[in-house]
Amino acid sequence: MATSLLAIVVDCRDSFSQANYWATALDHQVSERNANEYEVSDPSSGGTPLYFMNVPEAKTLKNRLHIDISTDGSIENAVARLVAGGGSLVEMRQDPATLANPDTWAVMQDPEGNEFCVLNADSVTGMA
Repeated sequence: MATSLLAIVVDCRDSFSQANYWATALDHQVSERNANEYEVSDPSSGGTPLYFMNVPEAKTLKNRLHIDISTDGSIENAVARLVAGGGSLVEMRQDPATLANPDTWAVMQDPEGNEFCVLNADSVTGMA
């Protein structure tokens, strides 16, 4: 029996605002699936969508799973655009050069504090 990834679901306080932030961040579309449940997807790619669903509780701890996004421009320009949209930069990170595949990336938070990372082709090594 084959299985596949259907979606990545994000619990949030304001699913509509979160969906719009991520749609802008990824240059995707937002569609309402049910009341207070929104899908963010790229209909041209058929990739895995993000679903945003309202929950009553606020985020309290660091994410155990996070999203990495890649830009074809500079990390700094992507960070500036994402901050202007309501996100925040936590810090820039760089692996030690002693690793087999050292990477450089920005750690960010979306408007509800969910951590995610921003990379580009020049900042990631060892991935084909």
